[in-house]
Parts: sequence; structure tokens; C-alpha cells
Amino acid sequence: MQPSDTLLPPVSPDEIDAVRRFNRFHTRLVGALNDRMHATDYALPQARVLHEIANSPPQKPPSAAALARELGMDPGYLSRLIATLEKDGVIARTPAPENAKKLTLALTDKGRAAADALAAAARAEVAALLGPLDPRARARLVGGMESIRQLLGDGGRDTDLVVLRDPEPGDLGWIVHRHGKLYAEEYGFERAFEAEVARIVARFVEAFRPGRERCWIAEVDGRIAGSVFVVQEDEATAKLRLLYVEPACRGMGIGRRLVDEALRFARARGYSRMVLWTNDVLVAARRIYQAAGFTLVSEERHRTFGPELVGQIWSRDL
Repeated sequence: MQPSDTLLPPVSPDEIDAVRRFNRFHTRLVGALNDRMHATDYALPQARVLHEIANSPPQKPPSAAALARELGMDPGYLSRLIATLEKDGVIARTPAPENAKKLTLALTDKGRAAADALAAAARAEVAALLGPLDPRARARLVGGMESIRQLLGDGGRDTDLVVLRDPEPGDLGWIVHRHGKLYAEEYGFERAFEAEVARIVARFVEAFRPGRERCWIAEVDGRIAGSVFVVQEDEATAKLRLLYVEPACRGMGIGRRLVDEALRFARARGYSRMVLWTNDVLVAARRIYQAAGFTLVSEERHRTFGPELVGQIWSRDL
């Protein structure tokens, strides 16, 4: 089972005000309104331009147009910034390697020194900001920032950063908690669902069959991003259970990767078939199952968890 997109309610005034309040806080926190950043001669827009040029691949220096797209900056405003930085001797326009008529941007020696100084000062300021926080608080802060990036459309994270691991102490309780919370928020499932998830997890622990059953935790940047279980239905049949992916990590292919890993495990342990039970409202999960070769076997209406649902059994040979 895995939550998927549903018809979304309108954004509330309180939600809008909360985001604006955070933006004002963050603007002040990073000194975005100051005319100089990190005790240097550069304001935030200039510092960001230097950072982007400094961190571009040497074999692919950016053009002004590419930089404007990357930064979401008005091309005319960026052009004026570049002209100022060029006049100051920190950047230079050079012909592109593949097209001499196309000009790209590069740092001069003075510009490289300025970019290095800005980076060092920025890192020192962040270290000072995080220093008073204990490791748990730092992890919460960094995790929250990653959630903001992902939820608002920053596709910067690589799916290679997803780690699949065995559960650690506390993880199974977290899985119960997240299922209960997410399904209540996204589908209106009642407490009976959370109770059922708790029973499934408890049975997994109490009747665990080493070598025949397994749980995987998907982790991104040190935070739980999802999970899945394989349990023994009978000697020939494995059952896929409790697939879920955190909202902030959806779209990264985590659900499909968890299912693929479960299928590999089941084959390696000699199972000849895998089955699963889900509900029709879990559209994203059903797409994953279909892509992984599962077919729908049967359906039945029920209200086990509150709302009227259509329970579905899916199966595939291994």
C-alpha cells in the first residue's frame, strides 16, 4: 500500500501567511537585504553569480542565458550584474569551446579568490549557526530543509543517494506511525488502519522467519524515506506488505526500487509466486505493481478502515 495524489484542497490563508512568515525570517537570517555578503564587497546576487560560475564544470562554462535560467533571474538584470563584475575584473567572457561565436563566463584569478573567500565565509557562518544545536536538532533542521527543496520542486537530489538497509531499533514503530498519519491525512483512513499496520509489524517481529522474510528501510540523507516488507504466505508464496514512500521523497523511484528489491529477495529464497493486497485509491502504488509485472486477481468492496474502498489482490509469478 502506498499513498498517492488525490484531489487537493485550496491553499488556506493561514498556509500562505506561514510561508511568507518563514520567507521573511529566512531573508533576515541569511542577510539577503544587506548590501554586502559575509563582510565582502559583494551583495547576494553578485555572490550567487560568482558561486555558480565557480562551481560549473570546467569543460562546460555557463553562458549568461544558461545562468539566467538556472537562477531564475531576469536576463536584463543579470546582464547588468555581469557587466559590473566584468568591469571589476572578477569575471571574463570567453568563446565557448564548441562555438567561438558563443560567449561563456569564467572567473579571473581575482574572481576565483573572491569566490573562495565568499565560500569560506559562508561555511563559517553556517557552522556558527549550527554550532549551538545538538546532533538531533541539526538532523531535524537539515531534513526539514531537504523536505522544502523536494516539495517545492527542486530535483537536485540524485536517486543514487537512496540507501536500502535493514531496520534499526525504533524504525518499525516509525513505520506504524507514518502509515497511520499519512493514510489519515491523504485518504481519511481511521484508527483501525493504524491498528492493522501495528498488528502486521508485530507479527513480522514475533514470527520472523530468518532467510524467508525481510524488511527494507529506504533512507535519503540519513532520514527514512520509505519501507517495504516481504513475509511468507506459504512455502511457495511470498507476500509484499506495507510499501510506503514519504511525501517529500516521492518521484525519486524509491517505491519501484523497494518493490524490485523485494522481488529479487523472493526469487533468491525460492518462492515461485508473490502476492499483495492493496486498495483501489492507491493509484501510484498500483502503477508500481503493474510496472513490476503484477496482475489484478480479485476485488472486493469494504469499509474496514472507515471510507468505502475496493480491496484488491494482485499476484505475479517469479
